[in-house]
Amino acid sequence: MASNKNHSSLSRNCNGITRRNCLQFGLTAAIGAGFTDLLKLRSDAGEKAAHLPVKAKSCILIWLDGGPTHYETFDPKPNAPTEIRGEFFPIATKVPGVQFSEHMTKLAEMADKISIVRSIRHNQGNHGAGNHYMMTGAPPRIPVGCGAFVSFHPSLGAVAAHDRGHQNGLPAYFSIPSMSRSGGPNFLGAKYAPFVVPDNPNSSSFRVRDVALPRGLKDDRFANRKDLRTIVDQLPRFENKASADPARSLDENYTQSYDLISSPAAQKAFDISSEEDAVRDRYGRTSFGQRALLGRRLVEAGVPFITLYEGGWDHHSDLFKTCKKRLPEVDNTVATLIQDLEERGLLDETLVVMLGEFGRTPKINERGGRDHWANAMSVLMAGAGIPGGTIVGATDRQGYSAVDRVLSPENFASTIYRKLGIDPNQLLYTPQGRPAHLVSDPTPITELMG
Repeated sequence: MASNKNHSSLSRNCNGITRRNCLQFGLTAAIGAGFTDLLKLRSDAGEKAAHLPVKAKSCILIWLDGGPTHYETFDPKPNAPTEIRGEFFPIATKVPGVQFSEHMTKLAEMADKISIVRSIRHNQGNHGAGNHYMMTGAPPRIPVGCGAFVSFHPSLGAVAAHDRGHQNGLPAYFSIPSMSRSGGPNFLGAKYAPFVVPDNPNSSSFRVRDVALPRGLKDDRFANRKDLRTIVDQLPRFENKASADPARSLDENYTQSYDLISSPAAQKAFDISSEEDAVRDRYGRTSFGQRALLGRRLVEAGVPFITLYEGGWDHHSDLFKTCKKRLPEVDNTVATLIQDLEERGLLDETLVVMLGEFGRTPKINERGGRDHWANAMSVLMAGAGIPGGTIVGATDRQGYSAVDRVLSPENFASTIYRKLGIDPNQLLYTPQGRPAHLVSDPTPITELMG
């Protein structure tokens, strides 16, 4: 239990918001959206979204909540003044002329298998708005405070769930161990909210809720209850429910829960104890390491979108002390995930992405930290045809701003959608018939399309 408490304390951002808060606010918003018909998603034809060639069957999005520093990860500035370059030194990578910061050793050794985008920037320098912009590809429509939980647009994962659907009784969208504040479905409805796995897979007592029958309920009693529910639903008063009827959302949730409990694929995917000790050790016997391993198992089970939410990257103080501890863990786990997917023949059809809502300020503040900075950030991408060894764009000599091949969150979102075979140019319609594109600029990052 102590390890869980420590992890929770690391998961707060500068507003004191925890992962539990994100889950509570996010799921409440998702359920509320399922009860309304404010908006609906449809293609030009009016029924299904347009499909593109699928390069990625699954996406694992690693979200470092709070805004990870680009200086101390993938964009070091060794020639900048001391108050900018910081305490860490650059190291050479496997790609000639490319340097990462000193604690990214394993990713540096496999730089020929990953791509780093150094030139995404935007104008939303607080957590609420920055999270929304990067999680959805759409800027907030109104000013958003730093601590706000907002969702004006469906998240990448929710759209993937809507477009790709689920199989093997498993939900199409997972978020582990909680949902990012803008990671929900918004107007797509609760059906496309992520299935959240809050428990720690590194615990010997790890057990996913809703994947096993409640204690004391036998298989035959469970089947009888389902049969009774089916009979009740067939009564005239329960027929022809409107799409906005709360009962419809509850029925969909009930059906998904039943499918999950009765799915052999789900039982297998969550049985992380069946992994060899050597594999679990390789990922790292930490909550983040074992969640990444669980993510790989969900990819094997056919889940289209998995978010690994890792809080505690809002380093306004003690940045170097904290990063000395946390960066090696992230470096090892992410490198292992990519290698493991490749060894199992899954990397070509799995997109791996790591980012946060923005980067950090160039000048180190008086508390030994860096503050919010939306003018520059670094994003890691690998798999699904991403050309390894590629550095896209650049920041200036001191890392203040993206200056070469400047890209937007829209370009980032469009890249993910196109890799998943989803058309970012498809339209959303309000009940009044007002159209809006899924992404306002559907241009992907061409260097990453392969």
